[in-house]
Amino acid sequence: MPIKTILVPDDGSQAAQPALEAAFMVGRDLAAHVGVLHIGADPKDAVTLLGEGMSGAIVDEMIGLAERDIADRAVKSRAAYAKLASQYAVGGAAVAADFSEVTGPGDEVTALKGRLCDLIVAARPTSGAQAFQGMVLNAALFETGRPVLVAPPVLAETIGRKVAISWNGSAESARAVGCAMDFIAQAQELTILTAESPRTPMAVGPELTAYLSRHGVTAETRAFSPGDRPVGEGLLKECADLAADLLVMGAYTHSRMRQLILGGVTRHVLEHAEVPLFMAH
Repeated sequence: MPIKTILVPDDGSQAAQPALEAAFMVGRDLAAHVGVLHIGADPKDAVTLLGEGMSGAIVDEMIGLAERDIADRAVKSRAAYAKLASQYAVGGAAVAADFSEVTGPGDEVTALKGRLCDLIVAARPTSGAQAFQGMVLNAALFETGRPVLVAPPVLAETIGRKVAISWNGSAESARAVGCAMDFIAQAQELTILTAESPRTPMAVGPELTAYLSRHGVTAETRAFSPGDRPVGEGLLKECADLAADLLVMGAYTHSRMRQLILGGVTRHVLEHAEVPLFMAH
């Protein structure tokens, strides 16, 4: 399915800015509509210590502080949208976009609204980011059935000129490739990366190359040996060597719980990637 509708859940924080910028870049390049959705918390939900041992006056004061913080975030979200709308000439030939607001939990809203778009753009959670980024990303990956573009903290000038595909033949990887065909078809350079491991036959890379060739797409195949490093670390090094500006990959091709406990490719990449990630589960 072509990417024609892009959703960006936003909380008005600085951590969300890369996702907004990435969405407008992709909207421009793919002639897709960008919908910026500011998700504001309910002031009562933002107060975590209501009830026992607290006077009504203290509760009211805490709710008032939460309301002011939520209102401030909404103002910042609208301002960020307006700036990018001007920069990318919204309403003209470049990018079509709109801004809307809703109140509710970030994960629940993302799960509901994300099912009626072609791509969700989220910021890569960092150690300094608030819980909102992680909740949105998890909901987008596991609750919408849609692909997700994960923006790193610092964006390059392009997304999708030099595309790398992490391929192991899994269903999740196949889904990511299928959803990313708009990027794959327009890429100036396309490289299929396969990690040498007992779990991944080396034939899977050439098989994907042959499949893409039937769609008129030419790709190079590159197998790499991670050695003593985690596969995710080796994968990101290959992307850096290629100067890739987009990595297409399946998300959590093994058990999510296993990766959370023991580590895994998806977990490592989500924690360390400096390249935009196009992911599907």
